[in-house]
Amino acid sequence: RRMDIKHRALSRRDFLRVTGLSATTIALAACAPSAAPAGGSQPAADKITLKVQANPAEEKPLAKPLKDKYPNLDVEYLSITGIDHEEVASKILSMVAAGNIIDLGYAATEATQLYAGQNLAQALDDFVKRDAGELAEYFKDVHPSLIEAMMYEGSLYQLPHDFNAANMYYNTKLFQDAGIEAPKADWSKDDFLQVAKKITKKAADGTTEVFGYGWTNRLWGSWMPWIFVNGGNLFSEDKAPGGDWLWNQFYKDDAAAKDRKGGWRWITPKANDPANVEALEFVVMLTKEGVAPATELGGGQSLQGFFADNKLGMTPAGGFWAGGLHNAGFKKGSFDVQLFPKWKNQRHQFGTGGHFMFSQSKNKEMAWNYVKLRESKLGMELWYANSGIVTTPSRRSMLNEQAFAATGPEHWQVFYDTLDKHPDTGPIPAPPISNPMTTLFTNYTGKAMNGELQPQDALDQLQKELEALVARSPKIQYPNVKK
Repeated sequence: RRMDIKHRALSRRDFLRVTGLSATTIALAACAPSAAPAGGSQPAADKITLKVQANPAEEKPLAKPLKDKYPNLDVEYLSITGIDHEEVASKILSMVAAGNIIDLGYAATEATQLYAGQNLAQALDDFVKRDAGELAEYFKDVHPSLIEAMMYEGSLYQLPHDFNAANMYYNTKLFQDAGIEAPKADWSKDDFLQVAKKITKKAADGTTEVFGYGWTNRLWGSWMPWIFVNGGNLFSEDKAPGGDWLWNQFYKDDAAAKDRKGGWRWITPKANDPANVEALEFVVMLTKEGVAPATELGGGQSLQGFFADNKLGMTPAGGFWAGGLHNAGFKKGSFDVQLFPKWKNQRHQFGTGGHFMFSQSKNKEMAWNYVKLRESKLGMELWYANSGIVTTPSRRSMLNEQAFAATGPEHWQVFYDTLDKHPDTGPIPAPPISNPMTTLFTNYTGKAMNGELQPQDALDQLQKELEALVARSPKIQYPNVKK
């Protein structure tokens, strides 16, 4: 059915908030919860209050269906913000240390293994196995790459609600003004560089007035897409055993699920891998030559401003940028999106996210009921109808022409094609030590970008720091891996 979609400027970082201290309580709804796989169920007459990390305004459409189904349920929404996932996760960890426990948190890829690795998140395996019939439709609609990214050491910890792959947004006006055709799906790094330099415009004093390309210093996006397409990564890539219970149940006949296992393992640092050094040298060159502006930490609000003012030609972003650009005044057709250019390969990076259940929650059954309704087709349609395309839905069926009818981009199919047509696409590296890892990554990226260190030196020092971090974190890294 047709949905009325509202759009507003909201970065991926802002959307994937963790909950915090300001709260709005909304009385919601339902019948008695079914028996939990472990821990039992609460009597139907008992009032249950769930503390859920979320934006109350975005969750409001779920109030009626929840109330209709669970009349004994109240939901207290908690909201806390940060410059990125890492800052928000730090605040959540501080809350937990202070004894403030919530029932459902929201984690993106950056924090999934962080919470699971510290036993703060509850594995969902027993719930999923018990309700397999009810969940079959959900898994059929969600790409296995997203599911695998929400697993840790053989168990599933989240049902993905959204994802964003680092595709390439481009300003169609600047392309047209420069006489450049829209990039094709198989365009290369050299094609990209030629386009970026042609779009770049400089004043008489040599300062850049229009940048061909721009990015921000963080884990997702950043210069990480260039690492991926150049065949590199910050850590070695491996997969945990297990997961057959899920793949055989829900993805038995799906070719894209072949060789899926129990979740990613990023075990051995390889920050100074030659592929990474080459990628960093490339983005440093873009800034030195004035093709890209100086980088900044966190979200991409400044880049969005450049883009809206026709001073930026291209930037890596996911579905979340469509609504943001529209809200900033970009009319449909004034921007579009394409796959990230090919270098040694065209492997994309993505981040996904969803609610996780705190292991210390005393309301696990009701928390699971909340998650199931929120990720149901009805729940997601209500959520996106209210919030707009502020991020890319995890459900393939929700990526359609109607969803982008008001805003564009014209080639919205690229968002899910990134998964469907590039099965090697993978999540950003996010081991249980992702918080301090990211701080080190952005720190040394900044030193390379401002000229304090050469790319090789910056990544050599980053490598030493990551090796030391892994060495002092054996209990929260991968405890099942033999050292």
